[in-house]
Parts: sequence; C-alpha cells; structure tokens
Amino acid sequence: MAGEEAMIVAGIGCGRGVRSEDIVRLIGTALASFGIARENLDAVATEASKAGEGGIASAVRSLSVRLIPCSLTDLEAVTDKIVTRSARVQALKGVPSIAEASALIAAGRNARLLGARIAANKVTCAIAISEGS
Repeated sequence: MAGEEAMIVAGIGCGRGVRSEDIVRLIGTALASFGIARENLDAVATEASKAGEGGIASAVRSLSVRLIPCSLTDLEAVTDKIVTRSARVQALKGVPSIAEASALIAAGRNARLLGARIAANKVTCAIAISEGS
C-alpha cells in the first residue's frame, strides 16, 4: 500500500511462563546478528493467544515498542515465506514457525525475513523488515 512506512519487527514464539529478560536478550541477539541497533526496532509481534503472556508484555514495555498480535489465519497466509519448519509448532498451531510468520505479518506488505529464527530458553525470535513505499 502506498505510504507504508518501513518497519523492523521481531517476531516471537515462546512457551508458557517465559521470562521477559530471556525475550529481550534474544531480540537483542537477533538484531545484533543483522547489524541492527535495538533503537531501530519498531514492534514485537506474536500469535494472538500469546500476546497476554506476562513475559512478552513486560519485554515490550522494556523495549518501548508496540506489541502486534497476529491471528492464526493471518499467520497461515505467509507460510510460503517461512524458512524454519517446526513439526511440533505445525501440529499445535497449524503454521511452521510462529516467530517467522508473526514478524512477516506485522512488518507489512513486501516484508522479508532477514534470516531464520533463532532460539534460546523456550523463546524463538525472527526479524523481518519491510522497505516501505
């Protein structure tokens, strides 16, 4: 869509009860691996049912960015762009990677992943960017 702003989004997948520190640390690691400063992060995205997780909410506050919850229907629409395929997540949620799909959806039209998701401490993180128009 004309007039869209460029976006850098961290997509997050996680287990229950993850700590915000683990989420923030993994986002920082993912951003650094692509040479992106944390201040340039625009949003964190996750599957809608995870948006209420305390660790995610706290991480978003700590990073001073907005949280973008994504519906499973939206996530399913970008499965052809996903790099990492988890059979477990596919069986549970119907998409192969919550982190990658969330990042793509939230970054907007023409978004692309900068690489495969990374994982640590029951958290996965993928970075997507859209160039804007």
